[in-house]
Amino acid sequence: MSSRQLSKLTARFGFWLLVALVVVMAVFPFYYAIKTSFTPSGDLFQVELWPTRATLANYLQIFSQRSFLQAIFNSVVVATSVVFIALLLGITASYALGRVRFRGRTTVLLVILGVSMFPQVAVLSGLFEVIRALNLYNNPGGLILSYTIFTLPFTVWVLTTFMRQLPMELEEAAIMDGATPWITITRVFLPLMWPAMATTGLLAFIAAWNEFLFALTFTLTDSQRTVPVAIALLSGGSAYELPWGPIMAASVVVTVPLVVLVIIFQRRIVSGLTAGAVKG
Repeated sequence: MSSRQLSKLTARFGFWLLVALVVVMAVFPFYYAIKTSFTPSGDLFQVELWPTRATLANYLQIFSQRSFLQAIFNSVVVATSVVFIALLLGITASYALGRVRFRGRTTVLLVILGVSMFPQVAVLSGLFEVIRALNLYNNPGGLILSYTIFTLPFTVWVLTTFMRQLPMELEEAAIMDGATPWITITRVFLPLMWPAMATTGLLAFIAAWNEFLFALTFTLTDSQRTVPVAIALLSGGSAYELPWGPIMAASVVVTVPLVVLVIIFQRRIVSGLTAGAVKG
């Protein structure tokens, strides 16, 4: 074997070794969470890569708690509402920012992008006062409002970038046929924007589903809490016990829907993320 072939073989081996290392580092935490969720509480502190005794007790425990089931329902309602509102406002705003020429359009886009850079904790106190003034404390409406505020800038930015790439001839033909701006958006542009909408909608859903800080601050009772807060408040048999098994089981349960959604929409996600770089 020549030195050139040896160097190529070494480089290929190093590349795949690096890929394997990255995959292991990315997948192992999820595998260990699943493994822990099936492990009896008495075996949790034994270092094992595979549980010697598998049990469904952790899953039965969390599903027997009505507060956890209520939290799942609350998360579904809040996340779905956030996606609907963000896409509705985002598609209309993207039409105005992407197709209508007016003074200060670039400034508006930069302001929208700048708003998304603020950390949640920086606006927590001010947003709390707004939600309390609107009588939305300990109410799903407060979470929907706060989540929409933080997901809307990204949604508008992505949809505006996609809207700008659509051919101008489509809009001109719709105007010649007497279509109003709303008809143009819903019947001409909307069918072409499904990849971008699927991408932004799924990312907005994931952000609302996993959000913890606002859900902890703006809710007070078990009947209004969402899944992340419900998992954090899971308690053991005593004040000194941390129920790792039920926590991991609950984490697996709430992660599965996200994985399924990503698998279903993976092609649209990729096409939506890359659509802004391709001329229509």
